[in-house]
Amino acid sequence: MGRAEQREATRRALLEEGRRRFAAEGYHAVVLNEVARAAGVTKGAAYHHFGSKLGLFRAVVEEVQEELGARVAAEAERHEGAWEQLRAGCRAFLAAGTDPSVSRILLVDAPTVLGWDEWRAMDEAHSARHLTEALRALIDAGLMADRPVEPLARLLSGGMNEAALWLARSPDPDAEVQAALALDLVLGGLRSGAA
Repeated sequence: MGRAEQREATRRALLEEGRRRFAAEGYHAVVLNEVARAAGVTKGAAYHHFGSKLGLFRAVVEEVQEELGARVAAEAERHEGAWEQLRAGCRAFLAAGTDPSVSRILLVDAPTVLGWDEWRAMDEAHSARHLTEALRALIDAGLMADRPVEPLARLLSGGMNEAALWLARSPDPDAEVQAALALDLVLGGLRSGAA
């Protein structure tokens, strides 16, 4: 294995172990030295690749956001029609809330650890932008009345974040069904002809 491959393998091992621990224990309980030891590398290697525990966390957040965005997009693309695509993508996001990598890392720890502004900028780059584009496409296609897209996208995004957190914490076995029904009510209210 060459040096570049070894560096990437070290980086990958740290990301995987960091992600596992951040999801299970939360940011504040994780110790970078223990992550490095469990990943089979030195603490110096962890500092070389990420600079700090915060740097590792930031990289994990970025990775989780990218994966979630790809998961949501893939689910949307499996459906025909703009409304069904929006609905499927939103449902995929809600369902992802039961994954601790999403709920604990992205929705609980990231806003407080990274700060609201940085977290919002990362969220905008990975998901809010796509939601805004989907809403504009629905308006352009005449499937949704002309509405203020920017605040609407933020309301939907914030509501789905809250619903995903609720799903992650709910002991109710019907919570996912209830969240999907609530989502359908909200989205149904956006269709052309709705009040």
